[in-house]
Amino acid sequence: MAMIATKAKCSKATVSLALREDERIPPDTRSRVHSVAKALGYVKNPVMAELLSEIQRCRPVRYKRTLALLNAHEDRLAFERHATIPAWVKGCRLRGEAQGYRFDEFWLRDPDLTAERLEGIFQARGIRGVIVFGLFKQNWLPREYDPIWRRYPAIVAGVRTHAPTLSFCSVDHHECVLEAVARVRALGYRRPGLFLDGAIDRLVDGRFTAGFMTGVADLPQSDRVRPLDASVKHERFLETLESWMRRETPDVVLTIHNETFGWLENLGYRVPRDLGLVHLERNRTVMHWAGMEQHNDIAGECALDMLITMLLNRESGVPVYARAMQVSATWTDGTTVRVQTVNRTG
Repeated sequence: MAMIATKAKCSKATVSLALREDERIPPDTRSRVHSVAKALGYVKNPVMAELLSEIQRCRPVRYKRTLALLNAHEDRLAFERHATIPAWVKGCRLRGEAQGYRFDEFWLRDPDLTAERLEGIFQARGIRGVIVFGLFKQNWLPREYDPIWRRYPAIVAGVRTHAPTLSFCSVDHHECVLEAVARVRALGYRRPGLFLDGAIDRLVDGRFTAGFMTGVADLPQSDRVRPLDASVKHERFLETLESWMRRETPDVVLTIHNETFGWLENLGYRVPRDLGLVHLERNRTVMHWAGMEQHNDIAGECALDMLITMLLNRESGVPVYARAMQVSATWTDGTTVRVQTVNRTG
């Protein structure tokens, strides 16, 4: 530390703070200290780093910096009233606030917002990094904000983006469906079926369908149900759903659409008497369903951790090799399934 201080022409205290990216040290000084440290072959002592982290954990939290939470959803108020996004944001906020970070929110679809204006706000407020939420209808980022992705550390929460591909945190959708299939089979269901709008599956690069196909691969051919890929907005959607139910005769349906319970009842099915129903992303609107808890709050925490790591490593811009962090989903019992005591014949 003393050698770095001598070469960088500053105090040891300044070196210590600069290596931790403390905002009290001017950016030019931090950059100079990092350059000298790298040239001298400085490597952090992991034992000391853990000790210092524990000491700091016991101290009152001090403000570090402000980060941006970008709402990419079509709803300006998605952070408050969407079925799942608030959990992501809450997890991120709680994790960050416990470490001294504050957050400013921006709606990317605001007609008065441009990349130039957003960057000006970032500079004025000292915002150093961003997390993007709400990409639920496309897995590409708005091109008009390319300058932001090129200049700032950024993490996408929820999906893997394309053009550009940024580092991201998401639920493990493949494992989510695989576990759901295993659970319903353990209950005695013989013909699990998957129904979801194909646009959603494409959003996650087909991982829902891939998990399902893996989960039923060892079933007898006669018990394999072909997944239903149908747009729920199509005017003849209910006819498509009814045709699939009659043709494939699933005894339990896995889905991500909250309305499926009502759709099936309108077609004359009673849940769970006639068939089981499983939600692949249980949320506050379907708490009575059996299904998978995707732990979006934990995923929000992980997104924040990824961004902090980028900041500490002085990383920014579109990565050459995007990183991914995935959170496992877990099964929760509900009233929409029941143990199957009699084999069904279809």
